[in-house]
Amino acid sequence: MRIAVIDGQGGGIGKNIVDKLRKGLPESVEIIALGTNSAATTNMLKAGANEGATGENAIVVTASKVDIIVGTIAILVANSMLGELTPQMATAIGNSPARKILLPINRCGIEIAGLVSEPLPHQIEKLVERLMNIWRDEYNV
Repeated sequence: MRIAVIDGQGGGIGKNIVDKLRKGLPESVEIIALGTNSAATTNMLKAGANEGATGENAIVVTASKVDIIVGTIAILVANSMLGELTPQMATAIGNSPARKILLPINRCGIEIAGLVSEPLPHQIEKLVERLMNIWRDEYNV
């Protein structure tokens, strides 16, 4: 299984996700850090991603080559993350056949009706739990 974690700005959310995934999944699961900038990529690599790449082309090319894409809802919104996420990145992520597991963080003007607002650490725990359940189901573990 190949998982892409996409983040921007300081990469703090991506770093937390990678850290928890690396601790909960076997080494055979490949975690790819895709940052909109080098700081985000570096922080996700430090947290345990197998490999990483930075920028628009890296995200556009890799989005179609992974099984699961993880990040915030902002990765589907052109010009989010203070403009770091380009329209081409959002299109490539949205068009990717990969399953997308996203955190509903409302920093890009999107509000999801009916969603219970929870602290970020709780949301990350639920995301990681969901991903681990998918891994167990698909690999009969």
